[in-house]
Amino acid sequence: MNLNLTGNHLEITPAIRDYVVAKLERVTRHFDHVIDVNVVLSVDKLRQKVEANLHIRGKDIHAEAIEPDMYAAIDALADKLDRQVLKAKEKRVADRHDGAAVKRDPATWAPEAGS
Repeated sequence: MNLNLTGNHLEITPAIRDYVVAKLERVTRHFDHVIDVNVVLSVDKLRQKVEANLHIRGKDIHAEAIEPDMYAAIDALADKLDRQVLKAKEKRVADRHDGAAVKRDPATWAPEAGS
């Protein structure tokens, strides 16, 4: 997983970087096909905003969180990304299993001409 952290009107300290990495590990624990993550942390007066673009195979996932505290915004973002990644993973698995079930269902096979 490639991680790109950007700060707008904010210096990214090692503590914030470690916190973001720790929270994003939860996403990779559920789904290990994450290719790239872009995280933008920005401060606008009393608004702390965190945005993330997550690139997985076949899909891009975007989430953002706005909180008065930066660490709370990172927590909220991690929760949103986790839910979206699990939903995408379930859809992938369901599509794969549904397709296989239809192909192998003997009830849908046409009767042979020789019988």
